[in-house]
Amino acid sequence: MNLNTLTSEHGDLGKEKESNIITMKKGHYVAGYSVGILYLDDCWYPVLPGNVANLSTYDFPVRLKVVPNCNQERIHVGDPTLVDDIIRAAKEFEAEGARAICAACGFFGNFQEQVANAVDIPVYLSSVIQLPWIKAGLKADQEVGMLTADIHGITDHLFRSCGITNPDFVKVKGLGDLPEFSAIIESRGSFNNDIVREEVVQAALDLLKKNPNIGAILLECSDLPPYASDIQRATGLPVFDFITMINWAHMATTQKPYQGFI
Repeated sequence: MNLNTLTSEHGDLGKEKESNIITMKKGHYVAGYSVGILYLDDCWYPVLPGNVANLSTYDFPVRLKVVPNCNQERIHVGDPTLVDDIIRAAKEFEAEGARAICAACGFFGNFQEQVANAVDIPVYLSSVIQLPWIKAGLKADQEVGMLTADIHGITDHLFRSCGITNPDFVKVKGLGDLPEFSAIIESRGSFNNDIVREEVVQAALDLLKKNPNIGAILLECSDLPPYASDIQRATGLPVFDFITMINWAHMATTQKPYQGFI
């Protein structure tokens, strides 16, 4: 690339390489962010720091975009009639300058393959896509434990769309029937955060007790990262979630030159 001309889509604009000519494509009216995050419509519960949809979660700018009429009931079952609206929102993000697209519900993964094929930027819609990479770092006989908001939504279709052809190594525990966590699924508007924390940590411990060969934990739900450190403290295991994935996507699309000493 000619350093005298810099496009806004790629590259670090540092003082040592500032250009006199900088271009920006039409329709790209917002800059300085890399990850666009699709989120659900018509949800009602506290969005805590650490939640994918809470902007204070990130050390870098992100943008959010609602998918109209995409509620929990429809996304959890992978309602195929959602695909056009999700693709439309993804294409809007692409036109507006996003470098990667993620989402704020693990069940967006039902549309991972379709959306990735519809745009020309990387798409990572579900924390579930991390499973093969997590498994690759474990011993051959170790398993990955997964906590999910809705165990009924963890289907072969979801796994296949996220690139997982053989999910036998994944041991899943649902949280949707827990008395306080269920406030999220049911959009009750409030919950006792201390009780939710206790419930999800205990669920992780119960999952390990039943499956002692688990070597790492994945949190499917975008509402679970606020409790990732508590789960890690209680289990002593690596914990992966939406934020580990979004940080990864951000780093890959905003590379900066290194400075230091030799």
